[in-house]
Amino acid sequence: MPIVEGWRGRFFEDFTIGDVYAHPLGRTVTTTDNIWFTLLTQNTAPIHFDHHYAAQTEFKRPLVDSTFTLALVTGQSVTDISQNVFANLGWDEVRLPHPVFEGDTIYSQSAVLSLRDSHSRPNIGIVTVQTTGFNQDGITVITFKRTLMVYRRGMGPTIPHPHLATDHPRPTAPEEETP
Repeated sequence: MPIVEGWRGRFFEDFTIGDVYAHPLGRTVTTTDNIWFTLLTQNTAPIHFDHHYAAQTEFKRPLVDSTFTLALVTGQSVTDISQNVFANLGWDEVRLPHPVFEGDTIYSQSAVLSLRDSHSRPNIGIVTVQTTGFNQDGITVITFKRTLMVYRRGMGPTIPHPHLATDHPRPTAPEEETP
């Protein structure tokens, strides 16, 4: 039985300027996500973790920590953009045009803006994308440009799968019993 390899992500050669990738997974943000991320990052602004305090603001409820939104939307893009990343070079022009609230479900997409060869590493290419995150109502909650170094096909590390050895016996159909 042949082993069919799963999605390995895009390599530098797979990107085309103008392509837009609708990232496959949405994620509903929970109160726990917001509180834990806020406290793990030592953000002491009570608007993120104190419901009583937040009820006194114009929003009447906690705002999701904006760095959580940046991390979430970046993470959603990995399967399409940076599965084969060498390194991130930067996030630019991060904009948060609408707040994210606990209970919102965030989706995202990325558009390829530019491609170029790396001047110092022949096994790498440089990709710049514009990523947009939006909530369940289609309202944009974050946009940013991200520039990253991506391996060229066959020039980066591989993920070993020793448990997928091809010398395993093939499964056979159960034999029918004869009366």
